[in-house]
Amino acid sequence: MHFIKVILFVTTFISVTISQAHPAGFNFGWGGHHGGTTRGMSFGLSPQFYQFSCPQANDIVMSVLEKAIAKDIRTAASLLRLHFHDCFVQSGGPNWELPLGRRDSKTASLRGSNKNIPPPNATIEGLLTFFKRQGLDEVDLVALSGAHTIGVAKCATFKQRLYNQNGNNQPDENLDKSFYFDLKTVCPKSGGDNKISPLDFGSPRMFDNTYYKLLLRGKGLLNSDEVLLTGSVKETHELVKKYAQDESLFFEQFALSMIKLGNLRPLTGFNGEVRKNCRLVN
Repeated sequence: MHFIKVILFVTTFISVTISQAHPAGFNFGWGGHHGGTTRGMSFGLSPQFYQFSCPQANDIVMSVLEKAIAKDIRTAASLLRLHFHDCFVQSGGPNWELPLGRRDSKTASLRGSNKNIPPPNATIEGLLTFFKRQGLDEVDLVALSGAHTIGVAKCATFKQRLYNQNGNNQPDENLDKSFYFDLKTVCPKSGGDNKISPLDFGSPRMFDNTYYKLLLRGKGLLNSDEVLLTGSVKETHELVKKYAQDESLFFEQFALSMIKLGNLRPLTGFNGEVRKNCRLVN
């Protein structure tokens, strides 16, 4: 399946066990503006970060992820979401060389998360404000939104579109009628907030460009999906159409935007730490 290849490359950066076993995986000669230098040693991100300290790193992480995704297919989407959130707050399918070497933060901020992560009911203006605050643009917004080709969303994140989109107890007029009735069977007006629906019901297990094709048919699940096409920004409209027509173009830009996202103020060198338990600060 295409999306497995995507996730294996996207999430190599979370190889905490490998980092813990080989904390001296310094990146010699990489340089660049994503890290610093100490006594001739460069601490930037690099696809070759573990080349000498742990040359089997990529194979180890891929093996673990293959098993995790086979056990629960939603893991793929969850890891993409983790990468997106981590980069914003701390700051086959497409594949690319992922710059490695990022370290864990010593803090976590619920306030920062709420401030810097766009909500599912965001307007196009709101989305662009969030993205541009991080140095990302319209192209990055539309390409990275394509990650919604896999994964699911809870009813609570899109229920307003079914029952009270504009505060008048009416559904979102941009919703395709058949899609609207299908969603109502999953998400009742009262209760059921934790029930889930695929973000891309056309091919929820494939990382492809169906997400964009569905947007053109009024079948985007979240308001933040729909506004890429129905909002006031013409450039996002055109990009949705281009990616719907050309899957290779979407894959190419998705990879570029993911690398750009991953380079948002990463912790490298002696900054941050390598956690012994991913859930807890050392």
